[in-house]
Amino acid sequence: MAQTRQDMGSGNVKKLLLQLMIPAVVAQVVNLLYNIVDRIYIGHIAGIGAAALTGVGLFAPILMLLNAFAMLIGAGGAPRTAIALGQGNKEEAEKIIGNSFTMLLFFAVVLTIGFYAGAPILLRLFGASEATLPYALAYSRIYILGSVCVLLVMGMNPFITTQGFAKISMLTTVIGAVINIILDPILIFVLDMGVRGAAIATVLSQAVGAFWILRFLTGSKTILRLRKEHLRPEGRVILPVMGLGISTFVMLSTESLLSISFSSSLARYGGDVAVGAMTVITSVSQLCTLPIQGICQGGQPVMSFNFGAGNRARVKEAFRFQFTLCFGYTTLFWLGMMLVPGLVAGIFTSDVPLIQYTTWAMRIYMAGIFAMGVQIACQQSFMALGQAKVSLLLACLRKLILLIPLIFLLPHLLPDPVFAVFLAEPVSDITAASITVFTFLSRFDKILDRGAANV
Repeated sequence: MAQTRQDMGSGNVKKLLLQLMIPAVVAQVVNLLYNIVDRIYIGHIAGIGAAALTGVGLFAPILMLLNAFAMLIGAGGAPRTAIALGQGNKEEAEKIIGNSFTMLLFFAVVLTIGFYAGAPILLRLFGASEATLPYALAYSRIYILGSVCVLLVMGMNPFITTQGFAKISMLTTVIGAVINIILDPILIFVLDMGVRGAAIATVLSQAVGAFWILRFLTGSKTILRLRKEHLRPEGRVILPVMGLGISTFVMLSTESLLSISFSSSLARYGGDVAVGAMTVITSVSQLCTLPIQGICQGGQPVMSFNFGAGNRARVKEAFRFQFTLCFGYTTLFWLGMMLVPGLVAGIFTSDVPLIQYTTWAMRIYMAGIFAMGVQIACQQSFMALGQAKVSLLLACLRKLILLIPLIFLLPHLLPDPVFAVFLAEPVSDITAASITVFTFLSRFDKILDRGAANV
Protein backbone atom coordinates (compact mmCIF):
# COMPACT_ATOMS: atom_id res chain seq x y z
CA MET A 1 0.00 0.00 0.00
CA ALA A 2 2.81 2.40 0.80
CA GLN A 3 4.24 2.25 -2.69
CA THR A 4 1.04 3.82 -4.04
CA ARG A 5 2.11 7.27 -2.83
CA GLN A 6 3.36 9.62 -5.54
CA ASP A 7 6.21 12.12 -5.07
CA MET A 8 4.70 15.46 -6.08
CA GLY A 9 7.94 17.45 -6.16
CA SER A 10 9.74 15.57 -8.96
CA GLY A 11 9.22 13.59 -12.15
CA ASN A 12 7.02 14.16 -15.20
CA VAL A 13 4.17 16.49 -14.24
CA LYS A 14 1.57 15.14 -16.70
CA LYS A 15 2.27 11.54 -15.74
CA LEU A 16 2.05 12.44 -12.07
CA LEU A 17 -1.22 14.30 -12.60
CA LEU A 18 -2.78 11.35 -14.42
CA GLN A 19 -1.70 9.03 -11.60
CA LEU A 20 -3.56 11.26 -9.16
CA MET A 21 -6.44 12.38 -11.38
CA ILE A 22 -7.63 9.01 -12.65
CA PRO A 23 -8.30 7.56 -9.18
CA ALA A 24 -9.86 10.88 -8.09
CA VAL A 25 -12.19 10.92 -11.11
CA VAL A 26 -13.13 7.29 -10.53
CA ALA A 27 -13.80 8.12 -6.88
CA GLN A 28 -16.05 11.05 -7.81
CA VAL A 29 -18.01 9.05 -10.37
CA VAL A 30 -18.38 6.11 -8.02
CA ASN A 31 -19.41 8.44 -5.20
CA LEU A 32 -22.09 9.84 -7.50
CA LEU A 33 -23.43 6.33 -7.92
CA TYR A 34 -24.68 6.42 -4.31
CA ASN A 35 -27.49 8.78 -5.29
CA ILE A 36 -27.86 7.93 -8.97
CA VAL A 37 -28.32 4.22 -8.31
CA ASP A 38 -30.86 5.04 -5.62
CA ARG A 39 -32.80 7.21 -8.06
CA ILE A 40 -32.65 4.69 -10.90
CA TYR A 41 -34.08 1.92 -8.73
CA ILE A 42 -36.65 4.22 -7.09
CA GLY A 43 -37.78 5.55 -10.48
CA HIS A 44 -38.66 2.01 -11.56
CA ILE A 45 -40.75 1.01 -8.53
CA ALA A 46 -44.04 -0.23 -9.98
CA GLY A 47 -46.95 2.19 -9.65
CA ILE A 48 -45.20 4.89 -7.60
CA GLY A 49 -41.88 5.33 -9.42
CA ALA A 50 -42.42 8.84 -10.81
CA ALA A 51 -43.83 10.26 -7.52
CA ALA A 52 -41.16 8.53 -5.43
CA LEU A 53 -38.38 9.78 -7.72
CA THR A 54 -39.67 13.35 -7.48
CA GLY A 55 -39.95 13.05 -3.67
CA VAL A 56 -36.41 11.76 -3.23
CA GLY A 57 -35.16 14.51 -5.54
CA LEU A 58 -36.60 17.08 -3.12
CA PHE A 59 -34.10 15.85 -0.50
CA ALA A 60 -31.28 17.22 -2.69
CA PRO A 61 -30.96 20.61 -0.92
CA ILE A 62 -30.38 18.91 2.45
CA LEU A 63 -27.90 16.47 0.90
CA MET A 64 -26.02 19.36 -0.69
CA LEU A 65 -25.81 21.17 2.64
CA LEU A 66 -24.38 18.05 4.30
CA ASN A 67 -21.78 17.84 1.53
CA ALA A 68 -21.11 21.58 1.87
CA PHE A 69 -20.19 21.29 5.55
CA ALA A 70 -18.03 18.26 4.83
CA MET A 71 -16.12 20.08 2.09
CA LEU A 72 -15.80 23.25 4.18
CA ILE A 73 -13.28 21.18 6.10
CA GLY A 74 -12.03 18.79 3.41
CA ALA A 75 -11.52 21.32 0.62
CA GLY A 76 -10.00 23.85 3.01
CA GLY A 77 -7.83 21.45 4.97
CA ALA A 78 -6.36 19.35 2.15
CA PRO A 79 -4.60 22.21 0.28
CA ARG A 80 -3.21 23.64 3.52
CA THR A 81 -1.97 20.18 4.47
CA ALA A 82 -0.21 19.84 1.11
CA ILE A 83 1.31 23.32 1.40
CA ALA A 84 2.60 22.45 4.90
CA LEU A 85 4.13 19.24 3.52
CA GLY A 86 5.75 21.20 0.69
CA GLN A 87 7.28 23.48 3.33
CA GLY A 88 8.52 20.44 5.30
CA ASN A 89 6.22 21.04 8.30
CA LYS A 90 4.79 17.58 9.05
CA GLU A 91 3.69 18.52 12.58
CA GLU A 92 1.49 21.34 11.29
CA ALA A 93 0.03 19.07 8.61
CA GLU A 94 -1.02 16.51 11.24
CA LYS A 95 -2.55 19.23 13.41
CA ILE A 96 -4.69 20.26 10.45
CA ILE A 97 -5.95 16.69 10.01
CA GLY A 98 -6.75 16.23 13.71
CA ASN A 99 -8.55 19.57 14.03
CA SER A 100 -10.48 18.88 10.85
CA PHE A 101 -11.72 15.52 12.15
CA THR A 102 -13.07 17.10 15.33
CA MET A 103 -14.89 19.83 13.43
CA LEU A 104 -16.52 17.27 11.16
CA LEU A 105 -17.88 15.39 14.17
CA PHE A 106 -19.22 18.64 15.62
CA PHE A 107 -20.98 19.55 12.37
CA ALA A 108 -22.43 16.03 12.12
CA VAL A 109 -24.10 16.23 15.55
CA VAL A 110 -25.58 19.69 14.97
CA LEU A 111 -26.81 18.96 11.45
CA THR A 112 -28.35 15.60 12.37
CA ILE A 113 -30.45 17.16 15.12
CA GLY A 114 -31.44 20.19 13.06
CA PHE A 115 -32.33 18.46 9.80
CA TYR A 116 -34.13 15.51 11.42
CA ALA A 117 -36.43 17.81 13.38
CA GLY A 118 -36.96 20.25 10.53
CA ALA A 119 -37.33 17.78 7.63
CA PRO A 120 -41.16 18.01 7.20
CA ILE A 121 -41.16 21.81 7.10
CA LEU A 122 -38.09 22.03 4.87
CA LEU A 123 -39.37 19.51 2.32
CA ARG A 124 -42.64 21.41 1.94
CA LEU A 125 -40.70 24.61 1.41
CA PHE A 126 -38.66 22.83 -1.28
CA GLY A 127 -41.82 22.11 -3.26
CA ALA A 128 -43.11 18.77 -1.89
CA SER A 129 -46.77 18.09 -2.69
CA GLU A 130 -49.15 15.76 -0.85
CA ALA A 131 -48.24 13.07 -3.39
CA THR A 132 -44.45 13.36 -3.03
CA LEU A 133 -43.96 14.36 0.64
CA PRO A 134 -44.29 10.83 2.14
CA TYR A 135 -41.49 9.51 -0.08
CA ALA A 136 -39.29 12.54 0.51
CA LEU A 137 -39.71 12.27 4.30
CA ALA A 138 -39.17 8.51 4.45
CA TYR A 139 -35.89 8.75 2.55
CA SER A 140 -34.55 11.90 4.18
CA ARG A 141 -34.94 10.97 7.85
CA ILE A 142 -33.03 7.71 7.48
CA TYR A 143 -30.30 9.39 5.45
CA ILE A 144 -29.99 12.22 8.00
CA LEU A 145 -29.44 9.73 10.85
CA GLY A 146 -26.38 8.48 8.98
CA SER A 147 -25.02 11.94 8.22
CA VAL A 148 -21.95 11.48 10.47
CA CYS A 149 -20.71 8.82 8.04
CA VAL A 150 -21.43 11.08 5.06
CA LEU A 151 -19.44 13.96 6.56
CA LEU A 152 -16.47 11.77 7.50
CA VAL A 153 -16.26 10.21 4.03
CA MET A 154 -16.59 13.51 2.17
CA GLY A 155 -14.51 15.54 4.61
CA MET A 156 -11.62 13.19 5.45
CA ASN A 157 -11.02 11.46 2.13
CA PRO A 158 -9.28 14.58 0.66
CA PHE A 159 -6.60 14.21 3.36
CA ILE A 160 -5.70 10.83 1.89
CA THR A 161 -5.57 12.17 -1.67
CA THR A 162 -3.47 15.20 -0.74
CA GLN A 163 -0.73 12.91 0.65
CA GLY A 164 -0.46 11.24 -2.75
CA PHE A 165 -2.48 8.11 -1.93
CA ALA A 166 -4.96 8.59 -4.74
CA LYS A 167 -5.72 4.89 -5.18
CA ILE A 168 -6.47 4.45 -1.49
CA SER A 169 -8.79 7.44 -1.65
CA MET A 170 -10.51 5.94 -4.67
CA LEU A 171 -11.08 2.64 -2.88
CA THR A 172 -13.00 4.49 -0.17
CA THR A 173 -15.78 5.33 -2.57
CA VAL A 174 -15.51 2.18 -4.69
CA ILE A 175 -16.05 -0.12 -1.71
CA GLY A 176 -18.99 1.92 -0.46
CA ALA A 177 -20.62 2.19 -3.89
CA VAL A 178 -20.34 -1.55 -4.57
CA ILE A 179 -22.04 -2.28 -1.26
CA ASN A 180 -24.77 0.25 -2.10
CA ILE A 181 -25.37 -1.24 -5.55
CA ILE A 182 -25.70 -4.72 -4.02
CA LEU A 183 -27.97 -3.67 -1.15
CA ASP A 184 -30.29 -1.37 -3.13
CA PRO A 185 -32.28 -4.01 -5.09
CA ILE A 186 -32.34 -6.34 -2.08
CA LEU A 187 -33.77 -3.77 0.32
CA ILE A 188 -35.98 -1.90 -2.19
CA PHE A 189 -37.55 -4.85 -4.06
CA VAL A 190 -36.78 -8.16 -2.33
CA LEU A 191 -37.56 -6.93 1.19
CA ASP A 192 -40.15 -4.47 -0.20
CA MET A 193 -38.80 -1.50 1.78
CA GLY A 194 -39.14 1.00 -1.08
CA VAL A 195 -37.45 4.38 -0.60
CA ARG A 196 -36.55 3.47 2.99
CA GLY A 197 -34.49 0.57 1.66
CA ALA A 198 -32.59 2.89 -0.67
CA ALA A 199 -31.73 5.21 2.22
CA ILE A 200 -30.63 2.35 4.49
CA ALA A 201 -28.41 0.93 1.74
CA THR A 202 -26.72 4.30 1.27
CA VAL A 203 -26.14 4.85 5.00
CA LEU A 204 -24.66 1.37 5.49
CA SER A 205 -22.30 1.80 2.54
CA GLN A 206 -21.17 5.22 3.77
CA ALA A 207 -20.49 3.71 7.21
CA VAL A 208 -18.13 1.19 5.64
CA GLY A 209 -16.36 4.02 3.78
CA ALA A 210 -15.94 6.02 6.99
CA PHE A 211 -14.44 2.99 8.77
CA TRP A 212 -12.01 2.47 5.85
CA ILE A 213 -10.80 6.09 6.03
CA LEU A 214 -10.27 6.09 9.80
CA ARG A 215 -8.48 2.75 9.66
CA PHE A 216 -6.06 4.11 7.06
CA LEU A 217 -5.41 7.48 8.73
CA THR A 218 -4.67 5.80 12.08
CA GLY A 219 -2.61 2.98 10.57
CA SER A 220 1.05 2.53 9.68
CA LYS A 221 0.80 3.12 5.90
CA THR A 222 -0.18 6.80 5.99
CA ILE A 223 2.39 9.62 5.93
CA LEU A 224 0.27 11.89 8.15
CA ARG A 225 -1.56 10.29 11.07
CA LEU A 226 -4.77 11.19 12.82
CA ARG A 227 -3.46 11.56 16.40
CA LYS A 228 -5.28 12.07 19.71
CA GLU A 229 -3.06 14.98 20.72
CA HIS A 230 -4.21 16.98 17.67
CA LEU A 231 -7.97 16.50 18.10
CA ARG A 232 -8.52 19.56 20.29
CA PRO A 233 -9.42 22.46 17.97
CA GLU A 234 -7.00 25.38 17.81
CA GLY A 235 -8.18 28.65 16.33
CA ARG A 236 -4.90 29.31 14.51
CA VAL A 237 -5.19 25.90 12.82
CA ILE A 238 -8.88 25.46 12.04
CA LEU A 239 -9.81 29.05 11.15
CA PRO A 240 -7.46 29.21 8.11
CA VAL A 241 -8.83 25.81 7.04
CA MET A 242 -12.39 27.10 7.16
CA GLY A 243 -11.31 30.37 5.57
CA LEU A 244 -9.92 28.52 2.57
CA GLY A 245 -12.79 26.02 2.44
CA ILE A 246 -15.47 28.70 2.58
CA SER A 247 -15.52 29.14 -1.19
CA THR A 248 -16.28 25.44 -1.73
CA PHE A 249 -18.82 25.63 1.10
CA VAL A 250 -20.54 28.57 -0.55
CA MET A 251 -20.45 26.82 -3.91
CA LEU A 252 -22.12 23.70 -2.50
CA SER A 253 -24.51 25.44 -0.11
CA THR A 254 -25.66 27.79 -2.84
CA GLU A 255 -26.20 24.66 -4.90
CA SER A 256 -28.75 23.80 -2.23
CA LEU A 257 -30.34 27.24 -2.53
CA LEU A 258 -30.23 26.82 -6.28
CA SER A 259 -32.03 23.48 -6.05
CA ILE A 260 -34.72 25.09 -3.91
CA SER A 261 -35.07 27.94 -6.40
CA PHE A 262 -35.42 25.57 -9.34
CA SER A 263 -37.87 23.27 -7.53
CA SER A 264 -40.13 26.06 -6.27
CA SER A 265 -40.21 27.86 -9.63
CA LEU A 266 -40.80 24.69 -11.62
CA ALA A 267 -43.49 23.51 -9.19
CA ARG A 268 -45.24 26.86 -9.70
CA TYR A 269 -45.05 26.91 -13.50
CA GLY A 270 -44.85 23.24 -14.48
CA GLY A 271 -46.09 21.07 -11.57
CA ASP A 272 -44.73 17.71 -10.37
CA VAL A 273 -43.64 16.60 -13.86
CA ALA A 274 -41.34 19.63 -14.20
CA VAL A 275 -39.88 18.98 -10.71
CA GLY A 276 -39.40 15.32 -11.65
CA ALA A 277 -37.59 16.32 -14.84
CA MET A 278 -35.29 18.54 -12.77
CA THR A 279 -34.50 15.58 -10.49
CA VAL A 280 -33.28 13.60 -13.50
CA ILE A 281 -31.41 16.57 -15.00
CA THR A 282 -29.63 17.30 -11.72
CA SER A 283 -28.44 13.71 -11.49
CA VAL A 284 -27.18 13.79 -15.08
CA SER A 285 -25.45 17.17 -14.70
CA GLN A 286 -23.43 15.73 -11.82
CA LEU A 287 -21.98 13.25 -14.30
CA CYS A 288 -20.40 16.32 -15.86
CA THR A 289 -19.38 18.37 -12.83
CA LEU A 290 -18.12 15.63 -10.49
CA PRO A 291 -15.54 14.12 -12.90
CA ILE A 292 -14.00 17.56 -13.45
CA GLN A 293 -14.05 18.04 -9.68
CA GLY A 294 -12.09 14.78 -9.58
CA ILE A 295 -9.62 16.09 -12.16
CA CYS A 296 -9.08 19.17 -9.99
CA GLN A 297 -8.78 17.07 -6.83
CA GLY A 298 -5.98 15.16 -8.53
CA GLY A 299 -4.33 18.39 -9.62
CA GLN A 300 -4.65 20.08 -6.22
CA PRO A 301 -1.90 18.18 -4.34
CA VAL A 302 0.58 18.78 -7.16
CA MET A 303 -0.20 22.49 -7.45
CA SER A 304 -0.33 23.06 -3.68
CA PHE A 305 2.85 21.10 -2.90
CA ASN A 306 4.90 22.75 -5.62
CA PHE A 307 3.47 26.17 -4.73
CA GLY A 308 4.64 25.59 -1.16
CA ALA A 309 8.04 24.43 -2.43
CA GLY A 310 8.41 27.43 -4.80
CA ASN A 311 8.43 25.35 -8.02
CA ARG A 312 6.41 27.76 -10.18
CA ALA A 313 7.14 25.99 -13.48
CA ARG A 314 5.55 22.77 -12.19
CA VAL A 315 2.56 24.72 -10.89
CA LYS A 316 2.01 26.29 -14.32
CA GLU A 317 2.38 22.99 -16.15
CA ALA A 318 -0.08 21.33 -13.79
CA PHE A 319 -2.66 24.07 -14.32
CA ARG A 320 -2.41 23.96 -18.13
CA PHE A 321 -2.94 20.20 -18.20
CA GLN A 322 -5.82 20.38 -15.73
CA PHE A 323 -7.51 23.16 -17.73
CA THR A 324 -7.25 21.22 -20.99
CA LEU A 325 -8.72 18.03 -19.53
CA CYS A 326 -11.62 19.83 -17.85
CA PHE A 327 -12.62 21.78 -20.94
CA GLY A 328 -12.24 18.76 -23.21
CA TYR A 329 -14.44 16.57 -21.04
CA THR A 330 -17.26 19.12 -20.62
CA THR A 331 -17.31 19.79 -24.36
CA LEU A 332 -17.76 16.06 -25.10
CA PHE A 333 -20.43 15.82 -22.41
CA TRP A 334 -22.29 18.79 -23.90
CA LEU A 335 -22.28 17.12 -27.31
CA GLY A 336 -23.78 13.92 -25.86
CA MET A 337 -26.55 15.80 -24.07
CA MET A 338 -27.51 17.65 -27.23
CA LEU A 339 -27.69 14.44 -29.28
CA VAL A 340 -29.29 11.79 -27.00
CA PRO A 341 -31.04 13.39 -24.00
CA GLY A 342 -34.03 11.04 -24.25
CA LEU A 343 -31.83 7.95 -24.04
CA VAL A 344 -30.29 9.29 -20.83
CA ALA A 345 -33.67 10.20 -19.30
CA GLY A 346 -34.95 6.67 -19.96
CA ILE A 347 -32.33 5.25 -17.62
CA PHE A 348 -33.95 6.98 -14.65
CA THR A 349 -37.64 6.36 -15.31
CA SER A 350 -40.04 4.31 -17.42
CA ASP A 351 -42.74 7.00 -17.21
CA VAL A 352 -43.20 8.15 -20.82
CA PRO A 353 -44.55 11.69 -20.13
CA LEU A 354 -41.65 12.31 -17.73
CA ILE A 355 -39.11 11.07 -20.31
CA GLN A 356 -40.56 13.33 -23.00
CA TYR A 357 -40.59 16.36 -20.72
CA THR A 358 -37.04 15.70 -19.51
CA THR A 359 -35.74 15.33 -23.07
CA TRP A 360 -36.98 18.79 -23.98
CA ALA A 361 -35.80 20.41 -20.75
CA MET A 362 -32.36 18.80 -20.76
CA ARG A 363 -31.35 20.31 -24.09
CA ILE A 364 -32.11 23.79 -22.74
CA TYR A 365 -30.49 23.30 -19.33
CA MET A 366 -27.31 21.70 -20.74
CA ALA A 367 -26.79 24.21 -23.58
CA GLY A 368 -23.90 25.95 -21.79
CA ILE A 369 -22.48 23.11 -19.73
CA PHE A 370 -19.27 23.03 -21.80
CA ALA A 371 -18.29 26.24 -19.96
CA MET A 372 -18.28 24.48 -16.58
CA GLY A 373 -14.91 22.91 -17.38
CA VAL A 374 -13.04 26.20 -17.52
CA GLN A 375 -15.05 27.65 -14.61
CA ILE A 376 -14.19 24.85 -12.19
CA ALA A 377 -10.60 24.41 -13.42
CA CYS A 378 -9.79 28.05 -12.65
CA GLN A 379 -11.78 28.31 -9.44
CA GLN A 380 -10.25 25.13 -7.98
CA SER A 381 -6.79 26.33 -8.96
CA PHE A 382 -7.38 29.43 -6.85
CA MET A 383 -8.17 27.02 -4.00
CA ALA A 384 -5.00 24.99 -4.58
CA LEU A 385 -2.96 28.19 -4.35
CA GLY A 386 -4.60 29.25 -1.08
CA GLN A 387 -6.56 32.16 -2.61
CA ALA A 388 -9.68 31.92 -0.46
CA LYS A 389 -11.17 35.37 -1.07
CA VAL A 390 -11.14 35.41 -4.86
CA SER A 391 -12.31 31.78 -4.97
CA LEU A 392 -15.23 32.71 -2.72
CA LEU A 393 -16.16 35.63 -4.96
CA LEU A 394 -16.17 33.45 -8.05
CA ALA A 395 -18.20 30.79 -6.24
CA CYS A 396 -20.83 33.43 -5.52
CA LEU A 397 -20.75 34.88 -9.03
CA ARG A 398 -22.35 32.05 -10.98
CA LYS A 399 -25.12 31.13 -8.55
CA LEU A 400 -25.91 33.99 -6.19
CA ILE A 401 -25.25 36.91 -8.52
CA LEU A 402 -26.31 35.38 -11.84
CA LEU A 403 -28.26 32.12 -11.78
CA ILE A 404 -30.69 32.45 -8.86
CA PRO A 405 -31.86 35.96 -9.85
CA LEU A 406 -32.29 34.79 -13.46
CA ILE A 407 -34.46 31.83 -12.35
CA PHE A 408 -37.00 34.28 -10.95
CA LEU A 409 -36.51 37.11 -13.47
CA LEU A 410 -36.58 35.38 -16.86
CA PRO A 411 -40.10 33.84 -16.46
CA HIS A 412 -41.43 37.41 -16.37
CA LEU A 413 -39.55 38.37 -19.54
CA LEU A 414 -40.18 35.37 -21.81
CA PRO A 415 -43.53 33.97 -23.01
CA ASP A 416 -42.84 30.40 -21.79
CA PRO A 417 -41.99 30.58 -18.05
CA VAL A 418 -40.80 26.95 -17.76
CA PHE A 419 -38.45 27.41 -20.74
CA ALA A 420 -37.20 30.60 -19.07
CA VAL A 421 -36.40 28.80 -15.80
CA PHE A 422 -34.29 26.18 -17.59
CA LEU A 423 -32.64 28.84 -19.80
CA ALA A 424 -31.23 30.60 -16.73
CA GLU A 425 -28.64 27.82 -16.36
CA PRO A 426 -26.73 28.17 -19.69
CA VAL A 427 -26.84 31.98 -19.55
CA SER A 428 -25.16 32.01 -16.14
CA ASP A 429 -22.73 29.17 -17.03
CA ILE A 430 -21.24 30.99 -20.01
CA THR A 431 -21.15 34.41 -18.36
CA ALA A 432 -19.52 33.18 -15.14
CA ALA A 433 -16.95 31.05 -16.98
CA SER A 434 -15.83 34.00 -19.10
CA ILE A 435 -15.31 36.22 -16.05
CA THR A 436 -13.55 33.46 -14.07
CA VAL A 437 -11.03 32.66 -16.81
CA PHE A 438 -10.16 36.32 -17.28
CA THR A 439 -9.72 36.81 -13.52
CA PHE A 440 -7.49 33.77 -13.10
CA LEU A 441 -5.21 34.47 -16.05
CA SER A 442 -4.74 38.09 -14.94
CA ARG A 443 -3.76 37.05 -11.38
CA PHE A 444 -1.88 33.77 -11.89
CA ASP A 445 1.64 35.14 -12.28
CA LYS A 446 1.18 37.64 -9.46
CA ILE A 447 0.16 34.86 -7.06
CA LEU A 448 3.21 32.81 -8.02
CA ASP A 449 5.46 35.83 -7.58
CA ARG A 450 4.21 36.43 -4.02
CA GLY A 451 4.69 32.77 -3.07
CA ALA A 452 3.12 30.46 -0.47
CA ALA A 453 4.60 32.35 2.47
CA ASN A 454 2.03 35.12 1.91
CA VAL A 455 -0.99 32.78 1.88
